[in-house]
Amino acid sequence: MPDILIKSFNRPFYLDRCLQSIDAFVKGDFRVIVLDDGTPKKYLDKIQEKYPDVEIRRSEQYEEKTKAIEENLKLGKEINGFKIPTQLWKTAVQQAGDYVLVTEDDVWFNQEINLEEVTKQMRVSDIYLTKLGWLGNASRDTGYQSISNLLETISAKQLFTSNEWVMDWFFYNKFKVFSLLYKLGKVDNYTVGKYWQLNSILMGLWKKDYWLHVWKDAQGKVDEKEQLRNAAAFYHCHKTNPNFVAKTKTEILKTTFQSSATGSYHQYGVDFNVNYFNHLINEAWLKGEFDPMQNFPKDFSLDYFDRFLDDKMDQNNFRLWVEHFKSQYRNQGADVG
Repeated sequence: MPDILIKSFNRPFYLDRCLQSIDAFVKGDFRVIVLDDGTPKKYLDKIQEKYPDVEIRRSEQYEEKTKAIEENLKLGKEINGFKIPTQLWKTAVQQAGDYVLVTEDDVWFNQEINLEEVTKQMRVSDIYLTKLGWLGNASRDTGYQSISNLLETISAKQLFTSNEWVMDWFFYNKFKVFSLLYKLGKVDNYTVGKYWQLNSILMGLWKKDYWLHVWKDAQGKVDEKEQLRNAAAFYHCHKTNPNFVAKTKTEILKTTFQSSATGSYHQYGVDFNVNYFNHLINEAWLKGEFDPMQNFPKDFSLDYFDRFLDDKMDQNNFRLWVEHFKSQYRNQGADVG
């Protein structure tokens, strides 16, 4: 039985949408666990009441993070969005079944899928990672080979791989290894990005041993090069497996490009308080005034968000911030809608 693990922080209106989409579209036998890092209790209580079969686990820093939300609203103190509950995530995956979908609260299913059937296919075909979404951008993935009416494999054989030591030199340019390869024309500015064929941050159904290896060194922060290094080293030992990575033939999962849990990764020099915006929407959602499925399966319309902004929130700055956010991912090849 696969587990669905949902990383969550202070956006219950998106978490509600995510859980409603699971109820609507996910078939088979599975378990849903929310891994929360600080969403205020009153919001989680409403989620638990609405979804009694969903288990909610809180991080060790839960109280610290809820306090940080309060201090931001009262004093304007920044929330440290770079500090993440990696131990909570790793423990949850360790305790999960053999296959686990690791996703986030601002991700939702947009069409029907039987996860139990997918994991059976993964077991039979020896698939370690199946991507259920790719932000509309599959350009990094190559060599598709259909293996069923639902799945196709992704060939990563063209990637240079070696043991962890060598891949560490490669990704972190230790001993100027990457610089030398660049001068020799063996790599370019797009090379590192190609290794994302082996990884998925928020839309991957994993064989849990592989996820644990990719994240084994994470200690309270995200280091994408570290993940890619570990993924490449693991794949190096399984390179003869033609089915190591697969994807669904259509995108099953979608996400937002107009909201963030904190502003830590999205500071664009715009006078826009992400936490206060989330507070306004959270409160409207708590009162039953905000519809978590508005415009579904597309993202919420900006005009709908506008209805819940107050005098402290400049509508033009909100839209400017959203455009910067979309541009950040558009430049990486994502389809931001």
